Formats: sequence, C-alpha cells, structure tokens
Amino acid sequence: MVQSVELLLDDAADAEIRRQWELLAEAGVRSLAAQTAETNRPHITIAVARQIWPRIDHALDELTFRPVPLRLGGVLVFGARHPILVRAVVPTDQLLALHRRIFHTVAQCPGVSANLHPDAWTPHITLARRVPIPQLGTAVHAIARDRDFPATVVGIRRWDGDQRRAWPVAQHGGGQPAPHDRHGR
Repeated sequence: MVQSVELLLDDAADAEIRRQWELLAEAGVRSLAAQTAETNRPHITIAVARQIWPRIDHALDELTFRPVPLRLGGVLVFGARHPILVRAVVPTDQLLALHRRIFHTVAQCPGVSANLHPDAWTPHITLARRVPIPQLGTAVHAIARDRDFPATVVGIRRWDGDQRRAWPVAQHGGGQPAPHDRHGR
C-alpha cells in the first residue's frame, strides 16, 4: 500500500471540494463522494513512499507548521487510459517551501514517488479517479463553471494505507487552531 503525508484544508474549502464531489455524483460520474470511509477527506498529497519509517514520523512530528493560504484553481485531467479529474492548487512560494521541507524529510524512505520531487510536483486535490473517457466532458462541465477560490492549509496528517488510518503530524506554530482529524482522510 501507500504511505503519505497530506495537507488538510480549512472547513470552507473542505466543504467546497465535498460539494464538487457531490456535483460529479449528481452528474453520474463516480467521484470521491462514493467513498464513505471516515478517512475520506479532501487533501493535497505532499509526499508518498512505499514505507515511512518511525524515525521519519518522529521528524514529521517535530516540524513546526503555520497555516498556508493558497488558491484552488482550474480543473485538470491527469492520465489518458484511466483519467483522474483534479482541482489544481495554485503554487505559492510558501506552499513550495513547505513541500520541500516535507519532501526532504521523507526522501530517504523507500519508494518515494518521482512525481512528488521538488520541481516535479503538481499540487492538486483529487475529485474523481478512473473517469470513463466518454464521461470526461460531463465531469468537467459539472464543475468547470466554478471559479478559483481561496483556501488555507490548516494541518498536516500522515496516511497509512496498510492500516487505513490517518493522524495529525507537525507542531502547530500559530495562526488558526490545529484541526481535529475527526473527518479523516
């Protein structure tokens, strides 16, 4: 399975992404709204490895984190055979600096994903996976009229795909209160 580090959004942005999941579902496109696990939560994946060692988890817990303002941008399609519909995250210097810090913490773990290296990462939030090609137009039309909107990264969590559990990491260093991970992934 996968081990990852993910950025969590403020309540308003979280609700907006969930609304887009529902719009896709209403249009007949299987979106992440279909995943009912408590750990299903809008997020920005910032690091992935086949395994994240306990000492790396400890280093992640020691990181100081402050909220990061950003904008959620347009709709993108990743892949051709099994398209993934995503909402772009407009990169900022602050977001890219946070990504570099976390990437360099996790980089020594086995199976680090090449597309998450600095200068290769495309920050995004997944809306729907394996969208059937004939449904791509419907999917984009269902949410494309939505405009860019502001969001704030309010926390960082670890996802353990083997154990199917998530937990907060990093020390909150001011700004908005640290989120409780009651909504899960």
